[in-house]
Amino acid sequence: MVSKTEETQLNRLENQVDNGGGGTWEYICLVRKLKVRRSDKVLKHGLSILNDPKKRSALGPEEWTLYEQVAIAAMDCQCLDVAKDCIKVLQKKFPESKRVGRLEGMLLEAKGSWAEAEKAYSSLLEDNPLDQVIHRRRVAMAKAQGNISGAIEWLNKYLEIFMADHDAWRELAEIYLSLQMYKQAAFCYEELILSQPTVPLYHLAYADVLYTLAGLENLLTAKKYYASTVDLTGGKNTRALLGICLCTSAIAQLSKGKNKEDKESPELQSLAATALEKDYKQRASDKLSLLTSALRSLKI
Repeated sequence: MVSKTEETQLNRLENQVDNGGGGTWEYICLVRKLKVRRSDKVLKHGLSILNDPKKRSALGPEEWTLYEQVAIAAMDCQCLDVAKDCIKVLQKKFPESKRVGRLEGMLLEAKGSWAEAEKAYSSLLEDNPLDQVIHRRRVAMAKAQGNISGAIEWLNKYLEIFMADHDAWRELAEIYLSLQMYKQAAFCYEELILSQPTVPLYHLAYADVLYTLAGLENLLTAKKYYASTVDLTGGKNTRALLGICLCTSAIAQLSKGKNKEDKESPELQSLAATALEKDYKQRASDKLSLLTSALRSLKI
């Protein structure tokens, strides 16, 4: 994830390059380093270097990295002839390269030649079954075709090999959520929390899923994860604070008629409600009456 400082640096350099102030190569390198997609800019400025023999030769071995970067940017922008030309240059320089083979498969994808792309990827995986990029390309290709069940299948197979890929777990969770497969999404967030227990986003997403699933046990657990989100964010997550209040109300409804020992202490929900009101007073005072009314309807 790109930090605010890095984003500021990138935007400043981009404006400098766009205004003719130099720093084109530094900008392209920074885009690659941060792994962000500024395809139109990379295509434009990258070609300005590649089409100038003097600038191109000054890059040394980095010339080939730029050809690769421009090829991918050109595919993003649907400038397939440019991408094809860049890949041809790389094929000539590295005739047996698997990395160039991946680019060929991506070009087939960009053309919509799905069967040919799958054939190319399968061939590459025979030589290297642990090629992470190609496994991810298969997922992307299934999604591009609208084959969501295929994307789920490929992601699950991918995660059997690369279990530590947090982005893949999150992607799979989001697909399950879009299909209202909440139990499967909950499992993905459990894996993310196990591997990255201090990321509040995962605690919050897991709590949301459990709240949606409902049922007393799920609501009790959801409330705990909303509380952990509040703790991890220093008490500043409005959604989590509201989640505590919603869970409290739902739990109270489901716990009617049960022993007092089974009921929860009102302290947490009281603190959450107070924190919410304070937050609204500071940031959205005109909406405070709506919040107060909503909390009253929840009997908080």
